Amino acid sequence: MNNPVMPEADLHAYVDERLDAVRRSKVEAWLAIHPLDMERINAYRSQNEMLHTLFDPVLDEALTLQMESPRKSYTPLWRYAAMAGGMVMSGILGWSLHGANTDTPMLAMARQAAIAHVVYTPEVLHPVEVGADREAHLVKWLSKRLGTEIKPPHLHEAGFELVGGRLLPGNSGPSAQFMYQDARGQRLTLYLSHKPADKDESAFRYAQEGKVGVFYWIDGTLSYALSGEIEKPALLNVANAVYHSLNP
Repeated sequence: MNNPVMPEADLHAYVDERLDAVRRSKVEAWLAIHPLDMERINAYRSQNEMLHTLFDPVLDEALTLQMESPRKSYTPLWRYAAMAGGMVMSGILGWSLHGANTDTPMLAMARQAAIAHVVYTPEVLHPVEVGADREAHLVKWLSKRLGTEIKPPHLHEAGFELVGGRLLPGNSGPSAQFMYQDARGQRLTLYLSHKPADKDESAFRYAQEGKVGVFYWIDGTLSYALSGEIEKPALLNVANAVYHSLNP
């Protein structure tokens, strides 16, 4: 006889407060004796809070990225906010991310990296698709899907250990995300995708989406974006560690 399970839809509906009183009571009774599902509920709530922090400002005004390079203004991120709202309801991130005509491809990539960071770092049970204990398989799989050799940089000296990685869709084809965590549980993510055809600059640039800071750059045939909710100087130190690990 199969063990009973709580439908995933009911867990998301519980988080979103869309259950009637009877069904809500049943879910709460289930959670009281299933601590792993309670952890998932807490992760979903944390994810919702982060997404609200990231996207709520677009309801009132245009959200711009503050950049180190010459300052520009950008079209409001209403598409991103609407997409993220649907993701909160379904637990699935939609990836139809099309920047406005004034957006650069690299800036659009930085936004994708920030969104992916917000979505996956709160996850308790499934933060990555392939864990660090299978790093060789992870490298082979992602390299094959992106069509070029990639590898997760080792960031031990910066205080972060590899958690694992996952495959993501992107504007330039398949992209990858590596996740790292320090001893306090703070997580950073490194997003990799093919570099735009007309871009070759390698200098670090900085952008911020809500609480998420992003350093992004181009190295060889790939573009990189390091995202985290840590102070800018600390994030820059890790970005430098990433660069030196990839270019020993």
